[in-house]
Amino acid sequence: MNTIGTTAIAMWLTGDLWRWDVVPLLLWATLPFNLLIYGVNDIFDQETDALNSRKGGLEGARIAASESRRILAAVALTNVPFVVYFVVALPLDALAWILAYIVIFVQYSAPPLRFKARIYLDAVSNAAYAFPLVFVPLAFGESPVWGAAIGLMAWSVAKHTFDAVQDIDEDRAAGIVTTAVRLGPERAALWSAVWWSVSTVCFAFVNIPVAVVNALIAGWLLLRLRRDPTPTGARRLYRYSIAFPYAAGSVAGIQIVAALLLGVYS
Repeated sequence: MNTIGTTAIAMWLTGDLWRWDVVPLLLWATLPFNLLIYGVNDIFDQETDALNSRKGGLEGARIAASESRRILAAVALTNVPFVVYFVVALPLDALAWILAYIVIFVQYSAPPLRFKARIYLDAVSNAAYAFPLVFVPLAFGESPVWGAAIGLMAWSVAKHTFDAVQDIDEDRAAGIVTTAVRLGPERAALWSAVWWSVSTVCFAFVNIPVAVVNALIAGWLLLRLRRDPTPTGARRLYRYSIAFPYAAGSVAGIQIVAALLLGVYS
């Protein structure tokens, strides 16, 4: 959802329902890039994942140290061919954003930068989830829809901190000072509110219904957390937070179907 979804949306925002030159980017956004993000994360988070009750199931793996080498090999084997192709086939501006996409997600988990353990950078680095909205149109020789791109960057910053509230106790025990740990639940909610407000304003320049739904869902989540501003309260809200992009995306999807029926897409 976080990778192939944004890649597909980026294509639609250029005005095309489908184009064959998006296939390499779409394929990369399935298993290869997700393996890079979460495989690298699992390798460098082994100690903290072992202490986190959420890990070991649907919300994340616990790996053994002996698996690290195989995971790194799989990341390289699945990603290097695509990167080589992008270097050869794509314009430099698109390639620069793709390389930034890769470096930021690797350095989120891996040393020396390890953004996830650095206050504010842990949240701000998650803006990279929106980068396909920039490099996909650039790969096509089109201009990005910056309202959508910047809006999704802000949205991702907000959601990262909101979701991290549930892990405050585990992160603090592991000695990791995240934005949520430093701010605490109540101020972390305020931080998320600011970024979700920015995203709503940006989305409004692109699509009013999506902006309205974004504001309603974000506001509901924040109000619920305010009633129980604790890691436990945030954990109860996590399943709704997971559904957030699916609900907002459905509003966009309904409009795409309507556009098809009305002949907007040929």
